[in-house]
Amino acid sequence: MKRRKPVDLAEIAHRAMEKYGFEPRFPPRVLAEANAVDPTRLPRGRPGTRDLAGLLWSSIDNWDSMDLDQIEYCERGPGDEIHVWVAIADVDLFVDERSATDRYASHNGFSVYTGVVTYPMLPDRFSKGVSSLLPEGDRMAVVIEYRVLPDGEVRPGDCYPARVRNRAKLVYEEVGAWLEGQGEIPATVRDTPGLEEQLRLQEEAMRRLRRRRREQGALVLNTIEAEPLMEGEIVKDLVVQRESAARCLIEEFMVAANGAMVAFLERAGSPMLQRVVRVPKYWDRIVATAGLYGETLPQDPDAKALAGFLARRKAADPDRFPDLSLTVIKLLGPGEYMALEPGAEPDGHFSLAVTDYTHATAPNRRYVDLVNQRMVASIFGGEPLPYSSDELVALAAWLSGCEKRAKKVERYVRKAAAALLLGRRIGETFEGLVTGASPKGTWVRLISPPAEGRVVSGEKGLAVGDRVRVRLLSTDPYRGYIDFERAGGPGRS
Repeated sequence: MKRRKPVDLAEIAHRAMEKYGFEPRFPPRVLAEANAVDPTRLPRGRPGTRDLAGLLWSSIDNWDSMDLDQIEYCERGPGDEIHVWVAIADVDLFVDERSATDRYASHNGFSVYTGVVTYPMLPDRFSKGVSSLLPEGDRMAVVIEYRVLPDGEVRPGDCYPARVRNRAKLVYEEVGAWLEGQGEIPATVRDTPGLEEQLRLQEEAMRRLRRRRREQGALVLNTIEAEPLMEGEIVKDLVVQRESAARCLIEEFMVAANGAMVAFLERAGSPMLQRVVRVPKYWDRIVATAGLYGETLPQDPDAKALAGFLARRKAADPDRFPDLSLTVIKLLGPGEYMALEPGAEPDGHFSLAVTDYTHATAPNRRYVDLVNQRMVASIFGGEPLPYSSDELVALAAWLSGCEKRAKKVERYVRKAAAALLLGRRIGETFEGLVTGASPKGTWVRLISPPAEGRVVSGEKGLAVGDRVRVRLLSTDPYRGYIDFERAGGPGRS
């Protein structure tokens, strides 16, 4: 009897990349350009480059991240303002717009993170080397300044090129646990003079920013996107990224920095690519969804009212809140990129409750950020704009499509990993929540591990939100299929 060939998740990820139109491997010309870079030499600074290497910069990211796009620093100012500096990796200094590397990056548009294999937008020699803000000496950056007032309002400041030095590469989980009083102070924080006070000030700024955005109607949405925990080629578990004070800190700082970047480009009379989530087209269905929970939303789109409803549901039923979040996200519609001409009225970002927003803080990982960085660089040097209006419109449409396809790749591989993990547990019974019930099929999300599959037997009578016991019948990692049969009745909340 032939032994079944082991499932190769890396192969599944590679096929998914090709299926959705990405190039999963760097062409030889791109690798040749990367290999020609001298990592020991910094490029000449841009006009007006400032030396800020003496500030106590630090970064917070995943433990294994080497493609660091941003570092942060704060000072308390007059009137209890908090002055924030965010330094963004100056990727444009290393990646020429006419290069093969740039053509590859614009084609893929994004780094794609499948949890099994990471497909970087730029070769490691760039993204994890010369352009990364690693704590290995001076690096070149674009610095964005803004001030956070006591009420959380943001006053955009200047933007300029600078030489910086990361003093501490920190990890989300360690910093988050410490800030929340659930863990010890990280060793790097303890051993770096002034860093504890620096991070406490950053946390204070984050809480001001977060409170202000919530008051303005920023939506609290939590979906479950379980990432495979790999040990070599083996899927050991599925893990859900936990919200923490450290992640909130970086999120709030980047939202404010992106807004400050928009203000800088507007003052300079420059076009840009903005990040847009339009006023929801399916607001009536969001109103109907709220009605199922006994709540009434206004007939016209209202971010504050929706934010209040979501906050109440999260407090009342945290187990089912991820599924409500996913429903609302689908009805809000996807984010997209849009070219904005100087003086034009922006569409805004409904979910973040901000009017002027872009993506400019991750140029190693997102091509749109590199495009906006080039617009900024042309202002620094008093040079012609690198893109025409027609080119920006085309890029906005292309990159919006790239983002949707990248998410499809990531979901596909996550499903494959979940199917592979559960393949060893055929016949076992699990607790789950019904996440979908329609003529097209009935779906259940397991409590643990947080995998989702289809109920193919005994599904009659199940409704969204029911808690149910299901028995695992079969899995197919290559198609991402997980099939269950009902093993017990629902428990309605």
